[in-house]
Amino acid sequence: MRQLWLRWLGLLVFVVVLGGIFVRLGEWQIHRLEQRKETNAVVVAHENNPVVPLSQRGYAVVQDGDQWQRVTVTGTFDTSHQLEVRYRSNDGATGTEVVTPLRTTDGKTVLIDRGFIVRAAGEAPPETLPSPPSGTVTVVGHLRRSENGQTEAITPALGAVRLINAPAIGAWMGTDLVDGYIGLLEITPAQDGPFVPVVTPTLDEGPHFWYAVQWFMFTGIALTGLVVFIRGDIVARRKLRTAKANAAEEAVPSEPVAAVEQP
Repeated sequence: MRQLWLRWLGLLVFVVVLGGIFVRLGEWQIHRLEQRKETNAVVVAHENNPVVPLSQRGYAVVQDGDQWQRVTVTGTFDTSHQLEVRYRSNDGATGTEVVTPLRTTDGKTVLIDRGFIVRAAGEAPPETLPSPPSGTVTVVGHLRRSENGQTEAITPALGAVRLINAPAIGAWMGTDLVDGYIGLLEITPAQDGPFVPVVTPTLDEGPHFWYAVQWFMFTGIALTGLVVFIRGDIVARRKLRTAKANAAEEAVPSEPVAAVEQP
């Protein structure tokens, strides 16, 4: 019996640890669901708000809560520091984006993501990028925060970069940039090139709720399995004891019956 108790205890520890991992994973999915809901609410709120001048919003660091706010800014493009942003995806397509610094009329410099260019996987990068309009332009677009990643991903090289990180690009340019960037929606005068606007996040809750349910179900299955396993051991032990008892009874010799003497 002692061996059974040790086996049950070991199994109990394993199930508790495994169940704890499953519960944490379920809670993580619930947390992601809440984040998704908050992001959706921010997108909806900003899309319903009027477009505001960037100078009115201010040039503070663009945070998560500022994303997808529509702003407008006027200035001239700095084509000498235009960059191709590689390995991007947009609405199911793969390709690149083109980022060009804009020197605003009030002396600031902000990165403008001029749009997405579809490029098939394995296709060579374009030798030249579409030039922006010359002279003074007015841009309407979404505020976006700087993207973070490893140094090699945020540092421009050979006219390209993988992530749009304003501080890193500013250091490469040798100037201070607004920490964030603007995803172009409209530009006056119009620009040339096969640009596609970058889509806003899909306003659904994603699969996070059902993923959480799945992990919690795994926890229940693990606990149920523990009970079934222990019950199976108990039933097997009872059957073994019964079999041994029956075998012992069959092994006991029967006493001879005494002969009855006839008168």
